[in-house]
Amino acid sequence: MRSRFFYGWVIVAIAFIMMAVGYTQRSTFAVFYPVLVEEFGWDRGNTALIFSISIIVYGLAAPVAGRLVDRLGPRVVFPFGVCLMSSGIALCSVATQQWHFYVLYGVVAAVGLSMVGSTPLNALIANWFVRKRALAFGIYSTGFGVSLLASPLIQSLITGLGRQRAYLTMGIATAAIVVPLVLIFMRRSPGEKGTVPDGDAPRTAAPGATAPRRVETTWMRTEWTVRRAVRTRQFWLLFVADMCLMGVAQQTVIAHSVYLFRDSGFGAQTAANAFSFYGVGITIGYLCANLSDRIGRERVIIPGCLLAAAATALLFLVDSPSRLWLGCVSMFFCGLGMGAMVTTFFATIADLFQGRDYGAILGLMTFGFSIGGAFSPWFAGWLHDVTGSYSVAVALVVSALLVGAALVALVGPHRLRPVRVLASTTPGGRV
Repeated sequence: MRSRFFYGWVIVAIAFIMMAVGYTQRSTFAVFYPVLVEEFGWDRGNTALIFSISIIVYGLAAPVAGRLVDRLGPRVVFPFGVCLMSSGIALCSVATQQWHFYVLYGVVAAVGLSMVGSTPLNALIANWFVRKRALAFGIYSTGFGVSLLASPLIQSLITGLGRQRAYLTMGIATAAIVVPLVLIFMRRSPGEKGTVPDGDAPRTAAPGATAPRRVETTWMRTEWTVRRAVRTRQFWLLFVADMCLMGVAQQTVIAHSVYLFRDSGFGAQTAANAFSFYGVGITIGYLCANLSDRIGRERVIIPGCLLAAAATALLFLVDSPSRLWLGCVSMFFCGLGMGAMVTTFFATIADLFQGRDYGAILGLMTFGFSIGGAFSPWFAGWLHDVTGSYSVAVALVVSALLVGAALVALVGPHRLRPVRVLASTTPGGRV
């Protein structure tokens, strides 16, 4: 008797935990950032460079991480990546110089995170889901939202134990939670569990029935490799969009929002609490990406960008603790728009470039994110050092969101691979 339970949802659950625990290491930099500046007396630009280095290293390692998962499988790559990331974070507890943080947080932990982060996880989930791809991406990606919600908890940990013990606790806890789950439950593809993508039962046509006519585009008939992908205009439009949206916009918000609120007079815990509304919004936004399985990818991405841009612009008005409510509203709707946009963007890449080299293609795309993500946190910190304000940085985020929306519109994913076709594909993902 065929089981109604699809093991792919176990993979989604483990990916959720990996996102929540793994990205807490990066998302909570915003909480450690003011502590490092105050403890060591460093300027904001060079301190933010810790975060910038981690982003560029993460992006450089992503293509390798994607290919390693394609070749070696998750039960080999993920445990090694978790241990590497945990070691880098835990050793930050004994760091006393900026270059210590550059190496431990910026290089060691970032390489580890790239091996267990969104690039290999997206490649893995894409093996398990076709029709419900955006839904699966959205569910597991809520783990990133949970990582942002950890900011108040980490702030309490810093207040109670101090910066050094907080780093040590984070590092040890990450390895203890994730490694056993991966070794016991993780699987590379549906075939290892005797099933097919989405858990679909084989379809058999009734005698004399006529097969429904299915639309097939030239794009869909292409067997995508890295070489073919990088020769397309669409790849580079999405590459720059990734740089603007997930790189410049999202990483600037994550790195500097807590400090922006503290500059406006908020206490350390209040600033962390206000920033956590971004995590609430982005978690809900990830689930909204499910709509794109029905109405089309850009019909979710573009409105998400516009909502996030409008919400970010509200930060221009947050200038005192009396505007706490406005800061929370801004963070929530910024997160809501970005959440819907980010997950749908990754589903779009999977739609357009699925194939044997998908992990490597996604890794190259992630390098676009890392370029923007490496430059913008440092640049925003430098701008504050020069101007004494985050106004220019906020304008940079708004502009990046608008440019990213325009680039996705130029790609026009619905013309290349309509979502209605995805719903009628065979379990193997081909029409």
